Amino acid sequence: MKPWIVDRMEEGWAVCEKPDGSMTTLALSQLPAGVREGDCLVQKDGEWRIDPEQTKQRRKQIAGRFRALFGASPDAGRRN
Repeated sequence: MKPWIVDRMEEGWAVCEKPDGSMTTLALSQLPAGVREGDCLVQKDGEWRIDPEQTKQRRKQIAGRFRALFGASPDAGRRN
């Protein structure tokens, strides 16, 4: 199952990219606590859930692209 990706959050809404590349909004109240930009979401049993493995893979892939372009990780020096 291809995930929806949280592109950004605005005033109680998450703007998400659907698997077909189109964009849509979901109310943050529908999403799991702690959802962040870049998280991969899947719907299971009628609930949205963060898919930690797909999110991790996607973040790793993006970091690799960033390094290839600029020579450093986008999170370099960033603390959680």
